[in-house]
Amino acid sequence: MRLAPQPSAQPLRLLVLLLLTVGGITSPVLTPGCPDRCVCDDQLVVQCAGQHLTTFPVNLPLSTRQLIISNNRIVELPPLALNYLSDLVYLDCSNNSLTEISESTFGNLRKLAYLDLSFNTLVRIEDRTFGPLASLVMLRMTDNPALSEIHQDAFVDNAALQVLDVSRNNLTVVNITSLIALPALRSVGLSGNPWSCECENEDLCLWVHLEDFKFQDYEKYSFLLD
Repeated sequence: MRLAPQPSAQPLRLLVLLLLTVGGITSPVLTPGCPDRCVCDDQLVVQCAGQHLTTFPVNLPLSTRQLIISNNRIVELPPLALNYLSDLVYLDCSNNSLTEISESTFGNLRKLAYLDLSFNTLVRIEDRTFGPLASLVMLRMTDNPALSEIHQDAFVDNAALQVLDVSRNNLTVVNITSLIALPALRSVGLSGNPWSCECENEDLCLWVHLEDFKFQDYEKYSFLLD
């Protein structure tokens, strides 16, 4: 079988960044102040990566558009602090110690387009976790070794979602009903999970076979099609 070229994530990253400056979004004046061990600039970017943080940074400028807290040891995303950042478009939480995301964590982030939760210790994704994220375009949730369950309705409200990557977790089954219904979905990463070959994955097998152009590393799913 000849596979169609895989869609690159790079153009979508650029799309997310463009949302910071174009599309009729006006740039508010940056709130004075910046969290300790972070760098804030006049482009509304707050950079806190690799600062050995164990808690979510406080005193963030309320007009922040990009927040990068990757490569720390943060164990919790506090909804009260995070939801004050209503203009947030880009959030990178990768490589931390997050164990759970509550249903209220992203309650006010309606402009968020890029979210990275990779390389954490997530265990389960509930049905309303991403519900408020109506503008979400790219979601990366790879390399969470204990992540074994994603609620079947976890993505039902994310109509703008184009790229979803849940590779290298501990998923054995996935209900694809809500994924099939996503009108903009163009790329899905599933590799590196211990998928079950039992009957509960029949729909997944069929979807992979029919929509192979959407899947990263399509050949890795051949065992599902036997």
